[in-house]
Amino acid sequence: MLDRAATETQITHRQRLWLYVLGGAILVFLALPSLLVIPLSFSDTRFLQFPPPAYSTRWYEAYFGSREWRQATWVSFAAAIVTTGVSTILGTLAAYALHSMYGRAARIIYACFMLPLIVPAILVAIGMFLFYAQLGLNNTMTGIVLAHSVMATPLVVITVASGLKSYDMNQEMVARSLGASRPWAFLTVTLPQIKLPVITAALLAFITSLDEVTISLFVAGGDYATMTKRMFNALRDEIDPTIAAISTLLIVFSVALLAANQLASAPRRR
Repeated sequence: MLDRAATETQITHRQRLWLYVLGGAILVFLALPSLLVIPLSFSDTRFLQFPPPAYSTRWYEAYFGSREWRQATWVSFAAAIVTTGVSTILGTLAAYALHSMYGRAARIIYACFMLPLIVPAILVAIGMFLFYAQLGLNNTMTGIVLAHSVMATPLVVITVASGLKSYDMNQEMVARSLGASRPWAFLTVTLPQIKLPVITAALLAFITSLDEVTISLFVAGGDYATMTKRMFNALRDEIDPTIAAISTLLIVFSVALLAANQLASAPRRR
């Protein structure tokens, strides 16, 4: 009788059809503006026109053949790689420390870490520009990495903290009771069990740095102009279809990176 009741109250896929349609419509609404860039990147004209009157790969050739774009790409990827390392280490340690703390102090410190996500990015950029001007860090790789790390670290804290919530700290306590120091217990017991959130956080930090534009407009420049800043300047001066080609490459790279992470982590979840 219980089985029959459970069967009668079970929601079928047919009954959820409206939910699937609504979810699919929302996904299309969010993804369509980005996907429209892909056919534009293969346009044969000097203007962004949809649908393109003719197709070619001339703008991809223009991107790979331009020394300025290659330099900007190198700066962006170099900054993103270093930012990933800095923000992942700092964010993971901060999340671990906050997870071990209790009371009002932990909540206040956590709120301070979230400030870069709460304060408008333009205000953060202006503050960093004025601060860097006193230290001579504007238009330097160090300044870019530090600025991007400020924006990426909160994402790492959020992601790693969510992973620590499902982790049993008693396992680390056992290791410490057997003579392991706290740093060694964290590295050998805790970190291996939260490595999936840490890897996900690192990918988010990398993509955040690679796509950041507001702060880069203020603190990056000259030989250390990022790709996003050059894209913004190109749109300001003239509508260059090369930007559509670069945007398409960034979309494909970001999606492939996240998909690879999901595929690699699926066996571990099972």
